[in-house]
Amino acid sequence: MRRATYLLVVVTLALGLAAPSAVAQPTTFRTTLSGAEEVPIRDTPAHGVAVFKLSADGTELRYRIVVTNIENVFAAHIHCNVAGMNGPIGVTLFEGPVGGGPVNGVLVADTVTGTDPGNACGWATFEDLLEAVESGGAYVNVHTNDGDATPDTGPGDFPGGEIRGQL
Repeated sequence: MRRATYLLVVVTLALGLAAPSAVAQPTTFRTTLSGAEEVPIRDTPAHGVAVFKLSADGTELRYRIVVTNIENVFAAHIHCNVAGMNGPIGVTLFEGPVGGGPVNGVLVADTVTGTDPGNACGWATFEDLLEAVESGGAYVNVHTNDGDATPDTGPGDFPGGEIRGQL
């Protein structure tokens, strides 16, 4: 009898450990940002990293974007599309002044709980954003602008994006 009880406890514990958890586990998404990932490729010394951590309950993404050797950052976004293709903005991560000068370090650290209203990605819900991120259909890029009317004159002036990384 003791042996049967012991066996039942062991089997129950084993099945419990093998069963999927009812609570979502935090997930981290990380991407390296570079000019080589932009479309078209940007000749720039700028680099960066974007890290996103999904909350345990799956309702928010905490993020941090760290950059180096970049000037005049005025925006950072999550866009929708696959690697090698440009896409529209789905989520605004950072907005700042045009011609803001050099940035080395944390550009922004914040939390996303939804998408930009009316975004052209068609992401109506936070879950739509997560699906795109998890499937490789989203990327982060950092936009620069020196305030001069002529765009794309070189590092510090790529309004369409200077550095990018696929999520």
